[in-house]
Amino acid sequence: MQFHIENMTCGGCACGVTRAIHTVDPAANVEADPPKRKVVVTSGQPRAAFEAALAEAGFPVAPVGTVA
Repeated sequence: MQFHIENMTCGGCACGVTRAIHTVDPAANVEADPPKRKVVVTSGQPRAAFEAALAEAGFPVAPVGTVA
């Protein structure tokens, strides 16, 4: 699944995003691309669980359809 995180702008942010994702699924594969503000997660957990964890960590996911 793919997420657009508008305020993920650097490697430090990408680490925070990865930590938040791993609180939901420690075995998740995470590929973060800060310049594109994109995160791709491979996991069997539901999308909503990751969205909640990311929002709690200060990295809210952009709503679908708002990404150019």
